[in-house]
Amino acid sequence: MNRKIVIVGGVAGGASAAARLRRLNEQDDITLIERGSYVSFANCGLPYHIGDEIKDRSKLLIQTPELMESRMNINVMTDTNVVAINRENKIITIERDGQPSEMAYDVLILSTGAKPIQVPIEGADLEHVFSLRNIPDMDKIIAHIKENNVKSAAVIGGGFIGLEMAENLKAIDLDVALFELGEQVMPGIDMDMAVELHNHMISKGVDLRLKQSIEKIDEHTVVSSNGDVVNADMIIMAIGVIPESTLAEEAGLDLGVKKAIKTNDVFQTSDESIYAIGDVAEVTHAISEQDAHIPLAWIANRQGRLLADHLNGKTIEKFNPIGTAIAKVFDLNVASTGLNEKVLKTLGKQYHVIHVSGQSNASYYPGATPMTIKVIFSPEGEIYGAQIVGRKGIDKRIDLIASAITFGQKVTDLQRIEIAYAPPFSSAKDPVNMAGYIAQNVLEDNMKLMQVSEIEDTEHQIIDVREPIEYEMGHIKDAKNIPLGELRTRLSEIDKQMPVVIYCQVGQRGYNAARILKNEGFDVINLDGGYKLYKQNYLSQPQNTSNSSQIKDEANINKNNEENINFTEQNEKVNQMTLREDRRFVEASGLQCPGPILKVKENLDGMQDGEQLEIHVTDFGFCQDIESWAKVTGNTVVKNETEGSKVVAVIQKGQSLPVNVMDDSNGHQLVETKTGATMVVFSGDLDKALASFIIATGAASMGKEVTMFFTFWGLNVIKRPGIKVDKQGLDKMFSQMMPKHAGKLPISKMNMGGMGSRMIKHVMNKKKVDSLEVMIEKAQSMGIKMVACTMSMDIMAVSREELIEGVEYGGVATYLGDTEKANLNLFI
Repeated sequence: MNRKIVIVGGVAGGASAAARLRRLNEQDDITLIERGSYVSFANCGLPYHIGDEIKDRSKLLIQTPELMESRMNINVMTDTNVVAINRENKIITIERDGQPSEMAYDVLILSTGAKPIQVPIEGADLEHVFSLRNIPDMDKIIAHIKENNVKSAAVIGGGFIGLEMAENLKAIDLDVALFELGEQVMPGIDMDMAVELHNHMISKGVDLRLKQSIEKIDEHTVVSSNGDVVNADMIIMAIGVIPESTLAEEAGLDLGVKKAIKTNDVFQTSDESIYAIGDVAEVTHAISEQDAHIPLAWIANRQGRLLADHLNGKTIEKFNPIGTAIAKVFDLNVASTGLNEKVLKTLGKQYHVIHVSGQSNASYYPGATPMTIKVIFSPEGEIYGAQIVGRKGIDKRIDLIASAITFGQKVTDLQRIEIAYAPPFSSAKDPVNMAGYIAQNVLEDNMKLMQVSEIEDTEHQIIDVREPIEYEMGHIKDAKNIPLGELRTRLSEIDKQMPVVIYCQVGQRGYNAARILKNEGFDVINLDGGYKLYKQNYLSQPQNTSNSSQIKDEANINKNNEENINFTEQNEKVNQMTLREDRRFVEASGLQCPGPILKVKENLDGMQDGEQLEIHVTDFGFCQDIESWAKVTGNTVVKNETEGSKVVAVIQKGQSLPVNVMDDSNGHQLVETKTGATMVVFSGDLDKALASFIIATGAASMGKEVTMFFTFWGLNVIKRPGIKVDKQGLDKMFSQMMPKHAGKLPISKMNMGGMGSRMIKHVMNKKKVDSLEVMIEKAQSMGIKMVACTMSMDIMAVSREELIEGVEYGGVATYLGDTEKANLNLFI
């Protein structure tokens, strides 16, 4: 029987259904009605033509009406609007060129898609305000930019379209401000993964404004919800989309989530002769089993094919999508599948989370780039979802995990996926396989994990098992550094009665350390994602570097901004230096932290002051790491930029900028830097040690973070009484000549064989002044950081066992790192 099948809406779902219907049946009369002029076009490619990435506009046209009519015998009606459905008589009313007419149908397919969300903003009706849904919208945006000498743009919304438009407007040299009312961009992923996108967008010059909306639009500016006036010669509304279901609603069809059209397992609406597919239709999420609206092109295309099969008598599978998506954000890519933590919490689900840091291909092969994979799974091993951020190869990995979810595999099955391996494509243990291994350890209770969001409130001991150079570049507060290679010989420094949190850079060394401690009887937890994830979420919050978009009143500039790190301002000062033509070159692509930093150190160690080193790195985190490392080690970053898929940095050995030094009235050197207080305790004299602790506790009581660095004779101040260590030769002789602990220190003047120190102690007791031992205890209780210089310990033959509990160990880099945070530095 010949049927009259009418499809309302082309593009993905409607065009796919029409083509499949014709291939399966030559007798049906098929009509495709499209409101616009283009029946099948690549709407996902529109932003990239605006940004001149896709240069040929014609490539966006997938099928023309003429081709569909000549090749498929489909009647195509463009520029035609369906305005009403008469369900009882199976007739639709259409308008074309202002003229109404009617058309009968046997089967009606609604594929009307989705429309941009409109919000009531003052000025939203102005001519320079655009949304992007179709080719005419794209043409208007391009024409407006060219004809009006547009220099700046505001993008409202941080979803797929918003981010793609921000990138492509930057690509044509516009100043771009992106406003997102939520706390993060890309709401389909979790905050811990979105932070990397935030940092990257800011580094690319986007004025990213989270938790802000637009209150008013003027001709060349917008006013944000916090009162900022921001330059914007044009505005892109990209808040999101809602189903274009007005026609269905007026026809009395049942609607669901966001007014999407409700359908059954064969895409049939509440009217048995009407079907709905694509962005206008409601779906059931395969994992949550709840109704949802998931406007994605793959889903629309799949539904179009399945519906055509059903209408031609084929048995079709139950189609419940999981929402797999991917987007390009400048040099990063982000992908997700399934459910995120935010949704799982609202559903009341119990779940585990793991983070895997991997490489796009073998790290030793040129071009390897890092990626972070987050996998969420149930206590029974069901995969709830995954998210990936990286530059290369994340599409393959998200597709593997999405396939595992679709076919009902457990998270531990990820380790069984046989992945094609060669150095240019992957590593022998692919990051997806690694996710399976880690998940197995979690499920089998071989490893307990703590999330970075939980560590701020923990009362556990925190042990950093990275190398000292990594620790000195930054570490979690109160963490003790015991490198993995020294852990077995330093177990006595860890309290077995307290739970222990172990962390490394990304988690692998932390796992190895956790196994050592667990086998030794410790209660140990590994920090998921390691210091990299912690730093990314809690320490690496770069300031917007594209402040030219904001109109500033000098009287209202936040003074605190002057104290924040702004790499652009630093670079302006350093750029006065000349890049030397004879600079050394190092290729560190594919290496993860601390690999690139170690390469820098190895090379600089053999160079002279003033010589320069250029290094290429594929880990974007190196941008901030090298700044921190240079500050700690007294070197200068001359250049620090992302060029394509690499970070290119030039480091000059030694300092290029002077440090302001002055003397106080007592001859102590004071170095003015930022906040806090640091103190080098060089002397082992009782009176000077007393002065040190009086000043330190006073500074701590005023809210300063205080570091005391004990070196050479100052090590005697923090010796523990009653400790005997077997020593030989010169070490033994040296120890016998030095005071055994703080109670045995001499005074600097009139010591008289120890009589002077006994006299001053008597006077202190009489005047009710705390003894040095009590001052040391009070200093520790106030959180004053005491660091013993490891180099001085070697020279002075002082072992760790001889020093009091709570002392940390470090070198000059540790001390210099703390001085960068101080505005008071004493040498006593």
